[in-house]
Amino acid sequence: MTAIEIDGVTKRYGDVVAVRDLSFEVEEGEVFGFLGPNGAGKSTTINILLDFVRPTEGEVRVFGHDVHDESVTVREHLGVLPEGFSVYDRLTGRQHLEFAIESKDADDDPAEILERVGLSAADGDRKAGGYSKGMAQRLVLGMALVGDPDLLVLDEPSTGLDPQGARQMRDIVREEADKGTTVFFSSHILGQVESVCDRVGILRDGQLVAEDSIEGLRETTSADTVLHVTVGEVPDGALAEVRGIEGVTEATHTGSRLEISCENDVKTSVLSTLEEAGVEVEDFETEEASLEDLFMAYTTDKQEVEA
Repeated sequence: MTAIEIDGVTKRYGDVVAVRDLSFEVEEGEVFGFLGPNGAGKSTTINILLDFVRPTEGEVRVFGHDVHDESVTVREHLGVLPEGFSVYDRLTGRQHLEFAIESKDADDDPAEILERVGLSAADGDRKAGGYSKGMAQRLVLGMALVGDPDLLVLDEPSTGLDPQGARQMRDIVREEADKGTTVFFSSHILGQVESVCDRVGILRDGQLVAEDSIEGLRETTSADTVLHVTVGEVPDGALAEVRGIEGVTEATHTGSRLEISCENDVKTSVLSTLEEAGVEVEDFETEEASLEDLFMAYTTDKQEVEA
């Protein structure tokens, strides 16, 4: 089943078009990363998905239900960790979870949720007004997990978390996906998106400019792969021949190492050219383009990712 269907969505604010004719789907059980530079329309899209904002045109469905016309039914499927959330200073962590459990008519054990998100029993008995940003983030993640939702919408879930907390959050995302939960995951920390997401969508100027697995994006973008080649003697002119290959952007020689930046589909040609030029290739390894490289390839300039 398709978990999220966004079909022809446009959102206008007067003369400003925040999202333009946006269409994509997220399959059930998938972890989908949603990325975009500042002003791309990412927050608007998430707000439309959650029915906080109505689209000017188009439709959004969650598990086949219209998010506006069937909002109560949709919310029964949802767990949400929103960006810019607020906790209630005078309530304890445990009381926050008890409120979420009661609201969702669930039977979760607050103590188990506290433990799962890395909060102790003592933390649960403290008022949330005394929590650090990271502790509050863990608490709201715990609230999102209440009721075993079919769809988790996580907007900047690592905000305020230390490295251990960020790793724990990634583990929770994968655990949820392994049991069939769909996760819509938005983050400006591209390494985290790369580590947990099955596919990513990249938004630019309100339009989806890429939608694929990380490997699929590598195969279709101009972002370079780097070949690290261990060599013996390098005859004169060998590097010039490599630099002449279409798709090679840089080739350097330091000691017994060559570093060659190239498009992914010319790696074999690079190695063949080296051998034909008399270079003894002893070993090589490939450094694939990172998600950050791919993101930059699909967006203009080196804009800061939307926080």
